[in-house]
Amino acid sequence: MTLSFRIRCATYLTGVCLLSCGCHTKPSPVQNLAAGQVRPIAQINDSDDGEWHRATKDFANRRYSQLDQINSNNVSRLRVAFTFSTGVAHGQEAAPIVANKTMYLATPWPNILYALDLTKPGAPIKWKYEPHPSPSSKGEACCDSVTRGAVFDNGKIIFSTLDGYTIALDAESGKELWKTRLADFTKGETITMAPMVVHDHVYIGNSGGEFGVRGWLASLDAKDGKLLWKAYSTGPDSEVRIGPRFKPFYANDKGSDLGVKTWPPDAWKTGGGTVWGFLSYDPTLNLIYYGTANPGPWNYVQRPGDNKWTAGMFARDADTGEAVWFYQMSPHDLYDWDGVNEDVLVDLPLNGTTRKVLLRPDRNGYLYTIDRASGQVLSANPYAFINTTSGVDLKTGALQHIPDKAPRVGQVVRNICPVAPGAKDWQPSSFSPQTGLLYIPHQNMCMDEELMAANYIPGTPYIGASVQYYSGPGGHMGELTAWDPIAGKPAWVIKDKYPIWSGTVSTAGGLVFFGTMDGWFKAADAKTGTILWQFKTDSGVIGQPITYRGPDGKQYIAVLSGIGGWPGSIVAAKLDTRDGTAGNGWGKALPNIRNEVTAGGTLYVFSLP
Repeated sequence: MTLSFRIRCATYLTGVCLLSCGCHTKPSPVQNLAAGQVRPIAQINDSDDGEWHRATKDFANRRYSQLDQINSNNVSRLRVAFTFSTGVAHGQEAAPIVANKTMYLATPWPNILYALDLTKPGAPIKWKYEPHPSPSSKGEACCDSVTRGAVFDNGKIIFSTLDGYTIALDAESGKELWKTRLADFTKGETITMAPMVVHDHVYIGNSGGEFGVRGWLASLDAKDGKLLWKAYSTGPDSEVRIGPRFKPFYANDKGSDLGVKTWPPDAWKTGGGTVWGFLSYDPTLNLIYYGTANPGPWNYVQRPGDNKWTAGMFARDADTGEAVWFYQMSPHDLYDWDGVNEDVLVDLPLNGTTRKVLLRPDRNGYLYTIDRASGQVLSANPYAFINTTSGVDLKTGALQHIPDKAPRVGQVVRNICPVAPGAKDWQPSSFSPQTGLLYIPHQNMCMDEELMAANYIPGTPYIGASVQYYSGPGGHMGELTAWDPIAGKPAWVIKDKYPIWSGTVSTAGGLVFFGTMDGWFKAADAKTGTILWQFKTDSGVIGQPITYRGPDGKQYIAVLSGIGGWPGSIVAAKLDTRDGTAGNGWGKALPNIRNEVTAGGTLYVFSLP
């Protein structure tokens, strides 16, 4: 057991400090761990124009706004400025996009794209675009029919549909400019990720790892939608776009055609490694970074080997798509630990030198600090409760498994932590240069798991595991952890009874905004974690909050409310929780949530009076 692992485990045995807040309900408990520090960290930031063009705000994936009109002194006065019903009562995971006095909203299937006029009272609809995706595609979505949003670039608004199309619209008029089919949902492929655009490359990947698809990231020409390149996550080097520039840091990632040789014969063709998380981009190195999802099936006994290049992350040339390095967080993944979580690019003072690193709160429970030029892991510390692995060997990069916690065929293995959705799933973190802290929304959960044989049939689930989730140590299921990346320790933790499935946004006003599955949208003091304001929305909050400067010069905070997604499918799909495996494991964890939260789909926008 590593020292950091012991420290993290010990935090669950210490007392809990309850802080007061100016609200009408019981405040979320805050655990002040007095280990991580608040310290400003200078960053080279893009200038903040007050708009929000992409889900991640900037290319560095920090989700930090320099707006400070709303701050810790006046946030208690926040009021609803306007609302908007999307008309779709499924998981609202998208980030609102703001550009040129217009807000753009992408809904879950049927993937309507709304443009709202921010210059007029109540922000009425300016135009809407209905792509009419195939209803059959809903049956191929593993975890609700969600989308994680759109992107604005050079007068276009670009988004994807669940049935596999990426579409560009004229942002002013809503006129369709191009429409490109990328995924075949009849094979289990769908698209849920938010695109990102660099140098006229529109990057988009596929979902469907639970259906035996083969993962990829594609680049489309932003001008006309033509395919420029596609990089697969499994298979021969030529199709993974591995060539002379590929220089992985660790020996285990070196060799030819590992995307074939580390699989049983032909298993790589149905091996997953889909790409549905958020990308980041370093313009100095001209590299894009993204993670690859779990290998398929979940039953790892059927796929001996490291299963390259799944459950890891690529650095690729932003223009050519050539792989430059790769690191595999969870080789031969045992637990469905997709590697799709976000990479947050920061420059950190470490051991007397400023290092260009990326911070990755991975699904396996470790916060990786990785040199983003070379792929070297500089540190890997647990940010959540873990009993399945004992650490990461920094010399080899290897994850150290605890054999007793490996799932088995025909036998239920109990108390496996973290769960299949990981210590953290897709819900994105934010980083504040003002405090030097990374704000990580995540789970505190464990599971029981049993493996069984999985048979591949195109377009049908290819899993081979039965799971049931429940709360971890302390009895709560969600945490918002403020992480000090220099000390490698948390500064404070807010606990919640349900998994915190929303993203976070941090601001120069000294605030962090996040939502909860039972419908609260909250603002916490970025330095202390004290809840300073909260508002009860009509449904659960699992979306990505943003902030922007309106045409009137005022700062606004916006978030979509509408429970759904993987855990929230219990509500959105009206699943029967008498079956503990409902929602692929969530029935046991959320037996009463349908009595507390109803489905919805509403935009909330807040401002000061």
